[in-house]
Amino acid sequence: MGKMIMFTGGSGKAGRHVVRYLVERGHQVLNIDTRPLDYPKVRTLITDITDSGQVFNALSSYMGLHEFDPSLRPAPVDAVVHFAAIPRIMITPDNELFRVNVMGTYNVIEAAVKLGIRKIVIASSETTYGLVFANEPRSPRYFPLDEDYDVDPMDSYALSKVVNEKTARAFALRSGFDIYALRIGNVIEPHEYEKHVPDWIADPGFRKRIAWSYIDARDLGQITHLAVETDGLGFQVFNAANDDTSSELPTRELIDRYYPGVPVVGEFGDRETLLSNRKAREILGFREEHNWRKFSGRAEPVR
Repeated sequence: MGKMIMFTGGSGKAGRHVVRYLVERGHQVLNIDTRPLDYPKVRTLITDITDSGQVFNALSSYMGLHEFDPSLRPAPVDAVVHFAAIPRIMITPDNELFRVNVMGTYNVIEAAVKLGIRKIVIASSETTYGLVFANEPRSPRYFPLDEDYDVDPMDSYALSKVVNEKTARAFALRSGFDIYALRIGNVIEPHEYEKHVPDWIADPGFRKRIAWSYIDARDLGQITHLAVETDGLGFQVFNAANDDTSSELPTRELIDRYYPGVPVVGEFGDRETLLSNRKAREILGFREEHNWRKFSGRAEPVR
């Protein structure tokens, strides 16, 4: 049965695909954003997430599509999915990025908990592992990067995401509600494969800082859907990544060539992602549907 979902940031690059995925699975969604979403099945409520009053009002508002609907009464909300944020460094000054991302997330989680919405899913980031926006190239303590890794970023964006995970954990402990954080990898939209894959092949080292991870925007929709549907886990962190690296080189060769000396924990497949998605596969039941090789003419790798 479909759920009533409040979704912040549904007009963004990742959000618009995830919103569509949720609606196609029978959920009703209200988009909470600073700009409209061009999707006729979802209405956008223009909201500043750094204003706690606006957030509280938005999460308790009417979710329907039209002001002339037979009833304009708010309906009980089943879940809040929070993607709204400044998406990376170098867009705004660092302190403004930190303010918007941290206070926005606090406001959304606080309002959801106080309104009794027992399922909250927030967007975290693979940048929390400290590789992506480090001042100088650095190596991780081990591969693959899993959810037990002691995240240690130095940039304002990743730091905001670490703080948001701590905020989520605090509210989950306080309330007993389910709050899941998705550490989202590099989001690739369907039309971007044709543009980007030749670069991936031509320069394998270019994507070193993101450990060659990626997440197809539609598969991110699946992970979000599964997070909404999976109850009873309390606070959890899940990496959101596709199964493979975004490289034609075997995973072991990528490590040996670009991260020599970094310890490897456990066994992994020939081209398995270094942003481990095993937890999402084992606990949420994630099964990727959009491997990059399907859209590039490359054959699927042999496991």
